[in-house]
Amino acid sequence: MIDFSSCKTNRFKYYGGKNGHKKGIFYENQRYMLKFPALNPAKGNSRYTNSCFSEDICCRIFNFLGIPAQETMLGTYREGDREKIVVACKDFEDPPWKLQAFAELKNACVETSQSGYGTELSEVLDAISEQMILDPLKLKAFFWDMFIADALVGNFDRHNGNWGFLVNEQEEAAVIAPVYDCGSCLYPQLSDENIAAVLQDKDEIDARIFVFPTSALKIEGQKINYADFIIGRRYEDCNHALKRIYPRINMDMIEKIVDDTPYISGIRKRFYKSMLRVRKECILEVAYDTLLKDEIESLNSVKLEKDQ
Repeated sequence: MIDFSSCKTNRFKYYGGKNGHKKGIFYENQRYMLKFPALNPAKGNSRYTNSCFSEDICCRIFNFLGIPAQETMLGTYREGDREKIVVACKDFEDPPWKLQAFAELKNACVETSQSGYGTELSEVLDAISEQMILDPLKLKAFFWDMFIADALVGNFDRHNGNWGFLVNEQEEAAVIAPVYDCGSCLYPQLSDENIAAVLQDKDEIDARIFVFPTSALKIEGQKINYADFIIGRRYEDCNHALKRIYPRINMDMIEKIVDDTPYISGIRKRFYKSMLRVRKECILEVAYDTLLKDEIESLNSVKLEKDQ
């Protein structure tokens, strides 16, 4: 239980983004960004979203899956007579290394017709292929690995402004930045009271698997439905990512990440574990098993042809 209230403020570091108030601090001589819970547009029984919990849990899940993500920890921060639960995200910019969002790189690819923040999938993939600071094959593999993990945790807001690179202009070098900004995963607007109702209604659970959340990426202007897209197996690079990531999904370990998370209620832990398990089983497992079945059938067909 960490209280960040007395931490020294970093007066010369500021953070953008729309999802909640952010504050730079020093904790144990390291730079951190404190993210405060955003006001809840859905409201209901909760004035604030649960995005801080989503940020912490999902970054830990990404790291567990072998996809490097920012280091996070939950704590409290007192402003006047109000104490809020916050998530501290370790600042991974280390001068001269500077974070640059993919949107900025995409905007420099003159062959793309949309702005850097346009999320049409074809445009994003074109920019990945055309950019010249990283190996396009490596970047494409990372992009699809992130997409599969986002499907597991139900991220509705992985746009071009919240993933990117660490760039060192002095050395003319770049690396893929750790995954960050996961506050839009795991249904952050649901209150504990609403969670109880969802858990008792199979239709409500199914809607949150097969209808929403959708990806921020689009095909012909329509946001991608995770279940339809991944189970449909239309993109080979996505299929390859599924075959890389799915075997790493150990639900016992992922549920332990949830159980070890402080501050959240028992029913919220139950909800997170239930939704993660169902998303894994109904989206990723169905697609993975079908891919394996297709591969076996293809091998048998080739073998039959050779035998004939």
